[in-house]
Amino acid sequence: MVHLDYRLAKPIYTQIADGVREQIVSGVLKHGDKLPSVRELAGTLAINPNTIQRSYRQLEAEGWIVTVPGKGCFVCGTDA
Repeated sequence: MVHLDYRLAKPIYTQIADGVREQIVSGVLKHGDKLPSVRELAGTLAINPNTIQRSYRQLEAEGWIVTVPGKGCFVCGTDA
C-alpha cells in the first residue's frame, strides 16, 4: 500500500500519511474505501502500530479520512 524509505529524514508516520494522501488524490483510493486496520498495516510494513495510528489521526484531523468506531477508517474525499 505505502512505500517507506528509512533513509529519508522524513518521519515514518509522515511518509505513511503522504502515501495515503497520494493514493486518494490519484484515485487509487476512492470516497468510502476502507483503509487497512492499524494492526494489519503495521504487520505488513513491519512497524509499530502506534506509528500507523499517528498517521491515521493526522489524516483524520486534515479531513482525508474518517474513523467509524468498531468499523475502521474510511476515505472521506479528495478535499483537504
